Amino acid sequence: MHTHLLDPGFDLTLRPMRYPKFYDMYRDAIRNTWTVEEVDFSLDVNDLKHKLGRAERHLVERLVAFFATGDSIVANNLVLNLYQHINAPEARMYLSRQLYEEALHVQFYLTLLDTYLPDPVARAKAFAAVENIPSIRAKAEFCFRWIDSVQELKRIETREQRRQFLLNLVCFAACIEGLFFFAAFAYVYYLRSRGLLHGLAAGTNWVFRDESGHMAFAFEVISTIRKEEPGLFDAAFEDDVVLMLNEAVDCEMRFAEDVLSGGVAGLSLKDMRQYLEYCADQRLGQLGLPKHFGASNPFGFMDLQDVQEVTNFFERRVSAYQVGVQGEVAFDAAF
Repeated sequence: MHTHLLDPGFDLTLRPMRYPKFYDMYRDAIRNTWTVEEVDFSLDVNDLKHKLGRAERHLVERLVAFFATGDSIVANNLVLNLYQHINAPEARMYLSRQLYEEALHVQFYLTLLDTYLPDPVARAKAFAAVENIPSIRAKAEFCFRWIDSVQELKRIETREQRRQFLLNLVCFAACIEGLFFFAAFAYVYYLRSRGLLHGLAAGTNWVFRDESGHMAFAFEVISTIRKEEPGLFDAAFEDDVVLMLNEAVDCEMRFAEDVLSGGVAGLSLKDMRQYLEYCADQRLGQLGLPKHFGASNPFGFMDLQDVQEVTNFFERRVSAYQVGVQGEVAFDAAF
């Protein structure tokens, strides 16, 4: 009988269920199913042609280029690393569902790029962003450094290996999903606040909701490990996490410098850094660690999507989006 979530192997026993919370998360995720076909991009094409200036268009092109590869990186880590080592069948059910959601996001961004960049050359360039856009390559390299650290591990047995695995999980939940994607969402919602790119915002609402669920799951895994193996969460671990988050903020700021290089009215690098530090503090809180930056959210347009609100929306409002709902679902109404 397994005693710990990180004990090597493939436990098949669903009864008695050891981690019912993971099973509930799986069921909640199933209830929030959406499809790319429900997103209407028709207004976006007109906005891109007639309403966006050069600076905004550069922002959008960089954004979709990041989106095109970001979720694939996450999906690969799920399959190659997380699924192998999180040893509970109900947790693996959730991960299989998350993998489907990542594929759905990849499809959403594929459709987005095909719609936004009709020119095949521009499109090919966006999809090769990891190779040819330095600010996106830097983000990818940050991710790969943490993925590769556990790639070779077939079994995680020693304390050091478990710490490595935990740091991989923190990188994914707190830095990639919790910082890189949250920064991207902020750009989208900024455009929405100006009445632009309605289709992008509508689809992003659902992606945002999925990502929030993914983070909640990862943080639940981490807090479960913390209960089972508290010794892993020492001062050195805390230092590593803060260091990692600092690095992720810097990495994302390089992207911001690129994205905002044309000068976008209403978005400054100073505010962007403050927003990232605010998100990083939220993540530290979710990891049960003290806040590090003490930053508040500078973006009024993100209030509806407030990070704290969103982490536990499942508990309060599962009905907001169910299978079979037609037309647009107002994300804001859920709060």
